Amino acid sequence: MSRHRLIDLPVRPDDRGKLTFIEGQDHVPFEIQRVFFVTEVPGDRSRGGHACKTVEEVIIAASGSFDVVLEYAGERTTLTLDRPDVGLYVPSLVWRELENFSSGSVCLVLASTPYSEDDYYRDYEQFRAARSARDSK
Repeated sequence: MSRHRLIDLPVRPDDRGKLTFIEGQDHVPFEIQRVFFVTEVPGDRSRGGHACKTVEEVIIAASGSFDVVLEYAGERTTLTLDRPDVGLYVPSLVWRELENFSSGSVCLVLASTPYSEDDYYRDYEQFRAARSARDSK
């Protein structure tokens, strides 16, 4: 089973600051087809609440911090993202929720496919059934 993992992104520091960069499949395990970011999330609200059928993502706290709650096979894991030089790889068929956003945080997401609403499980029970069917193969 493919699992989430943290990815260290390259950093080039000098006396002017730090530059972090991402070059296609050199730094993430897929070809980047879409980039989006989430901003101005109130601290008491959450984002996500879905699983992707085929899309793989790398989630980065470009600024500030937030928690990512992942679930597959009944196992829940919470990771805090708070560094712009670390990405969280999330494979397909993993339920994700983003919560506890700090003030001014920016969530940057790199995705393996263009957006398609058909690729999302937004109903938790449908996700669990699909995940169970895939795990039993």
